[in-house]
Amino acid sequence: MTEQVTPQAFLAGRLLLESEVPSEFLTNKDVITEPSIITENGRYHCRRCCNEHRELFATAPCAWCGNSHCIYCRNCLMLGRVTACRKLVRWKGEPYAFPSHSNVLQWKGTLSHGQRHASLQAVRYWKQKEDHIIWAVCGSGKTEIVFDAVAQSLATGERILLATPRVDVVKELYPRFKQAFPSITITALYGDSPSVFHPAQLVIATTHQTFRFKKAFDFVIVDEVDAFPFSCDQSLQLSVNEARRPLAPILYLSATPSRSLLEQKNRRITKVSTRYHGHPLPLPSFVWVGNWRKKVMRRKLPSKLVAWLEKHHRKPVFLFVPSIPVLEQVSVALKQLGYIHDAVHAEDPHRHEKVTRFRNGVTKLLVTTTILERGVTVPRVQVAVLGAEHSVFSEAALVQISGRVGRSHQHPTGDIAFFHYGVSKAMKRCRQQLQQMNREGF
Repeated sequence: MTEQVTPQAFLAGRLLLESEVPSEFLTNKDVITEPSIITENGRYHCRRCCNEHRELFATAPCAWCGNSHCIYCRNCLMLGRVTACRKLVRWKGEPYAFPSHSNVLQWKGTLSHGQRHASLQAVRYWKQKEDHIIWAVCGSGKTEIVFDAVAQSLATGERILLATPRVDVVKELYPRFKQAFPSITITALYGDSPSVFHPAQLVIATTHQTFRFKKAFDFVIVDEVDAFPFSCDQSLQLSVNEARRPLAPILYLSATPSRSLLEQKNRRITKVSTRYHGHPLPLPSFVWVGNWRKKVMRRKLPSKLVAWLEKHHRKPVFLFVPSIPVLEQVSVALKQLGYIHDAVHAEDPHRHEKVTRFRNGVTKLLVTTTILERGVTVPRVQVAVLGAEHSVFSEAALVQISGRVGRSHQHPTGDIAFFHYGVSKAMKRCRQQLQQMNREGF
């Protein structure tokens, strides 16, 4: 690695622990080190992730300095321990220069009318160096919308970051961008990624990986800006801002942007109200089932839910539930009724294999928590939500869940049923949002 990559290429725009940097690079005149954790007015400050929350610092015996109470930052621990005794390394010289590219986009598809409008707006605000939100319904084809803006940015020799909260999205986007931009150096960065670092012109990364970048990118795209943990973690939001160079614009992509994001002053917003295939968004029906929790705790299911499952027994079905205990009881009840199914949640070590079986049609019924509210697309899928009034099912979550249905061109419709014990505000707002998108699109 060190014979192929210069200190400038390796370090420009990055902030790394000394242990992450080849030792021969550390003596370069343009390489500087700085404390990892500093104290300001009695408050700790992590220079890597900008954490200042006292409860997110701790002490432990340190093998580096021998101190039995060495301070470290818990907020960015997943990227390697930052301690008060260790240094961070950065580059102070000229930024690494990337080449300009012409005719770099090799994607040959056709954009829908809505996609085309959003694509033109993305290019417009990139040129004007303005932050911009594309609010696009689930299944609208957000990835293809940004291709032209990415191509024009690369044509000027810019470096681009495409950040997203979820590892699965990084793994999905990487081959798609490699195919669309085959001549560009692209890398995918996430927790256990196999990539050896190289100075890629397009970096596709989880938002946590942005802790390692400072003033590195000329154009930043954040996909699924509403997704956990980015939506509720200020340090991740700050790190994305810190990763861009002065005046570099950020393009946010979301099907369910938060009200706080939409209401920011002078925010540029483009809406895509239709799916790429041109059909309306399916709307959820509300089905009252009484005290479903009481039934489930007795390992029974509401009769209306069982009838709905029977109606769709030849099609793939997502059954969303609000918690792991409910999931476990529902799974037992389904077994007693003779349903072959899988059940998944965030801590399930076999989650990916079960999702693959569902995608491939081996399993027709998948019971899940909100962990699968986004990211899994299965043709002809039907969706039920048991306990839709539960607080875990926010407006955004229900919109994402509804967005699983009708995504394919061959099967643009489907059934979405919210089984409930009282209609929540989130349920109403979800249906109102989908209805509003359909009114705007048609």
